[in-house]
Amino acid sequence: MAIPFLQTVLVGTYVVRQRLAGRKRYPLVLMLEPLFRCNLACAGCGKIDYPDEILNKRLPLADALHAVDECGAPVVSIAGGEPLLHKELPEIVKGIIERRKFVYLCTNALLMMKHLHKYKPSPFFVWSVHLDGDKEMHDKSVCQDGVYERAVEAIKAAKALGFRVNINCTLFNNSEPERVAAFFDTLAPMGVDGITVSPGYAYERAPDQQHFLNRTKTKELFRDIFRRGNNGRNWSFSQSSLFLDFLAGNQEYHCTPWGNPTRTVFGWQRPCYLLGEGYVGTFRELMEETDWDAYGTGNYEKCADCMVHSGYEATAVNDAVAHPIKAAITAMRGMRTTGPMVPEIPLQAQRPAQYMFERQVKEQLAQMHGAEPLKKAAGR
Repeated sequence: MAIPFLQTVLVGTYVVRQRLAGRKRYPLVLMLEPLFRCNLACAGCGKIDYPDEILNKRLPLADALHAVDECGAPVVSIAGGEPLLHKELPEIVKGIIERRKFVYLCTNALLMMKHLHKYKPSPFFVWSVHLDGDKEMHDKSVCQDGVYERAVEAIKAAKALGFRVNINCTLFNNSEPERVAAFFDTLAPMGVDGITVSPGYAYERAPDQQHFLNRTKTKELFRDIFRRGNNGRNWSFSQSSLFLDFLAGNQEYHCTPWGNPTRTVFGWQRPCYLLGEGYVGTFRELMEETDWDAYGTGNYEKCADCMVHSGYEATAVNDAVAHPIKAAITAMRGMRTTGPMVPEIPLQAQRPAQYMFERQVKEQLAQMHGAEPLKKAAGR
């Protein structure tokens, strides 16, 4: 695994403290989205489908650092949009590191070479470069030629300067296991320190709705990939072994959306990074007033096929702290790629999906213009 020892110790200590305090729900990773604007328009992304007025909004430095303090999570993942478009981002990163929080700066790398000099290598800082496969796979995924080569150039430049660099990779139902495995084989020679991998999530407004994975297909895909890499041991993943084992269908987990709370330009997003079904002004409101039982696979139709790391990694980490021997054995043997899978979560009782994107856009525009916000749906 590619998680540094310092991070393992500090995050593990944090989790143990939360458990000893008897807290049922606590954050592990703050998903900080200081803007929605991006310089790409990927077919599988539902994060940029907003009017220009909203895409031009930025979360100010003071608000970003207040969110870090308010939440208290030991890890901050800065996403977007493309975070490097934010003029105050170097100060945001510096402020988070000064708080001894681990920062994962997610970027498509198109602006990375231009901005590398604004950051300093630190054991608390990681570049997380979006790379969905080899040149053909990635450029097709981001709907633009030449992006893969620029990302690889930026990765090598960052490594030469002493930075830690991971890649984040999203897989869809057209992914070819043999080709994905071959791509993973190229990453260590490239200098990549770790891989964060996740199945694609069917964003409500994503342009391409045809290639998202259901849970059975997700498990089959990851088994086929891990099998080609010595049960996954050939590659350095920046994820818990139990989450990867979950992707292979060997662990029965439920989503813990509060583990990765999201702060955007709109406020704290309910219920999670992937679903935007309302916003509140404070982290306490998010934690105490969200109807968490209304969400998750088996509870809500939108969540039916989700196995994404932002929903399940915190579950796996909590399980690893509770059962360290199981986690250690899984890490040593790799992910099981044969035999029966754990039973699926029944979907019969899930409530139907509510589609509210258009309403939320109208609400946000109304608030920006000083108008009275629309009345919220009851219970949300």
